[in-house]
Amino acid sequence: MFDLLIQVPLLDVTVERFLVLVIAAMAGGAFGAALGALPSFIFTGFVVFLGEGIAILQREFDAIEAVPEGELAAGITGVIGFGMVTGPHVAFAGGVAATAYAAKKYPEMEPDGWDYHFGKNILYAFGTKPDILAVGAVTGVVGMLIARLLGAVGFPSDPIAISVVATALLARVAFGYSLVGSPGGDGFFDMTPFARGETRAVTDGGEEALVTEPWLPHQYKWSGVATIGLIGGVLGGYLWLETGSIFLGYAISAMSLLFLNLGVEKIPVTHHITLLGSTAAVVVAAMTGSAPVVLIAAGLVGALSGLVGEATQRLFYAHGSTHVDPPAMAIAILMLVIGVLALVGVLPNAGYL
Repeated sequence: MFDLLIQVPLLDVTVERFLVLVIAAMAGGAFGAALGALPSFIFTGFVVFLGEGIAILQREFDAIEAVPEGELAAGITGVIGFGMVTGPHVAFAGGVAATAYAAKKYPEMEPDGWDYHFGKNILYAFGTKPDILAVGAVTGVVGMLIARLLGAVGFPSDPIAISVVATALLARVAFGYSLVGSPGGDGFFDMTPFARGETRAVTDGGEEALVTEPWLPHQYKWSGVATIGLIGGVLGGYLWLETGSIFLGYAISAMSLLFLNLGVEKIPVTHHITLLGSTAAVVVAAMTGSAPVVLIAAGLVGALSGLVGEATQRLFYAHGSTHVDPPAMAIAILMLVIGVLALVGVLPNAGYL
């Protein structure tokens, strides 16, 4: 008789639990495709905000009886916010892959007024189209498996961020896109073709597109990215100092993208900045008792995260035809640095890892 209590190798779960995760990840990935990648991520922000808010209240008042301390908040943040319902590696990743697929299969769906490759339109909700939702479902499972495996082996970085990047690159390969694209101008880091409005004919996702498509047209100049990074990093560090929540700044940043999704111009994207600012605060606070020093460090690391995100968008986003998430790349890279430095004893801890 089939024993549901045996363990699934590497994942440290029973077969029954594994099947639950797979089924839920399929639904979560399809949900992300139905809503659209960015709208699903905005929901991540709201759910994590709720979970972290409850955690703060529990720490302050210890007033929710019959629920062991921290378990309710952990369930909302971890199981829902970063889990199979709105986890970025499941829902957002499903939406990204669905958009890449739809740009190939249904180019006629491209909305008027979208100047980039259709495969980058993570605002687009695909509703109930079965094949597109199926792509999201499969991607949700793959994203879940990557994150779970990385977590199980103790890889010293953020498994969700790595999974988001990996599934986006896998979608490019699976649907016949170039892995990095072809840069215009003077190479990958040159954004001047965008400033000049240069276009060229393309064969993967439209008849004509801009030669260079920066991830955020209002947030790609180095000075501006560093400035918003410094500001967001300080705020992320301050939120941790005052509340003890590493993810509250991340949640607020994610929720702010509702306005970007609704068409408000020049809303900055900062969740990779506030998260790394909070993480830096946790690390530096273990090294010094000075709150101003902690905030300065948080701001500097926030600025670094913004700059790393900008560098990665110039390498993997601006010249390609589909979305590969710069914030996820920044989080994955910087958390890998922090994780390794903590493992070798240079840093006292690795933040939330």
